[in-house]
Amino acid sequence: MSEQEIYDKIAKLIEDHFELSADKITMNLNFKKDLNADSIDVVEFVLELEDTFGAEISDDDAEKLVTVGDAVAYVQSHQK
Repeated sequence: MSEQEIYDKIAKLIEDHFELSADKITMNLNFKKDLNADSIDVVEFVLELEDTFGAEISDDDAEKLVTVGDAVAYVQSHQK
């Protein structure tokens, strides 16, 4: 899966989960600062990432997912 395909899927998750329009989503979007996501929001989002991409994300790795770009890079590097 290409970086763009991963980004598109993650952007769609963010649109749905955080009720944010697609034009406001960028690779630099910070989940906590820009979306005011609390720890529960982030955990729910990570669970959605796991379901969408069929991968398990450890708690340590999940803490490192600060921006959309981090999530895209993580998924891309952990593809089967």
